[in-house]
Amino acid sequence: MQAISENIPLLLQGIGTTIALTFLGYLFALIVGTALAVCRVSPIPPLRWTATVYVEIFRNIPLLSLLILIAFGLPDVGLTLPYFWCGVLGLTLSSAAFVCENVRSGINTVPIGHAEAARSIGLGFFGSLRHVVLPQAFRTMIQPLVNVFIGTVIGSSLCSAIAVMEITGVTQRLNILYAQAVAMFLVAGAVYLVLSLGGAYVGGVLERLASPADSRRRTPDRELDVNAGAQA
Repeated sequence: MQAISENIPLLLQGIGTTIALTFLGYLFALIVGTALAVCRVSPIPPLRWTATVYVEIFRNIPLLSLLILIAFGLPDVGLTLPYFWCGVLGLTLSSAAFVCENVRSGINTVPIGHAEAARSIGLGFFGSLRHVVLPQAFRTMIQPLVNVFIGTVIGSSLCSAIAVMEITGVTQRLNILYAQAVAMFLVAGAVYLVLSLGGAYVGGVLERLASPADSRRRTPDRELDVNAGAQA
């Protein structure tokens, strides 16, 4: 425990880097993945093909391999990024493929008649998606997108392989200095657990808020009916 107390500033810096990697990677993945999902359901074949190729490539490349390719391959073509932004880019490219599939699945749960009704009142493809389809699909996408967030949290640990000093990289360095692997990696594990559980909690809140008002009242109404029957 002394090793931890003596290095609290370094551990806090690593935690901050992990949080920044996770939230930036996930935010950009949401933007890119949603755009890809729109392309996948688009009536324009080249857009569908391009999005499909992207998903099949980045969904099947291990994140560690992708991070190494970005960090050490981009300089060979004249593009050099700080390792932190290489980590963000890798997390974005990988997570966006999963976001795309989750959003596309959510879109497919909306009855086709709703989209046809939107077009019948003059809305185009993108207008129908924006005003009719995506708002309805959002409720079914929340939990899958929470799973992508958790995957991004856990995947951020691999950024230590490209010398990003997030919490795993910091605990690895401290373990070399103090030879206290259990204590150090318990700290790292606790950080990932808190971030993952926090994301799951927020997702649960959003899911409840997005659910119809009548479904939120269903359980209390049922309990009231049971009590009324008992009193009778």
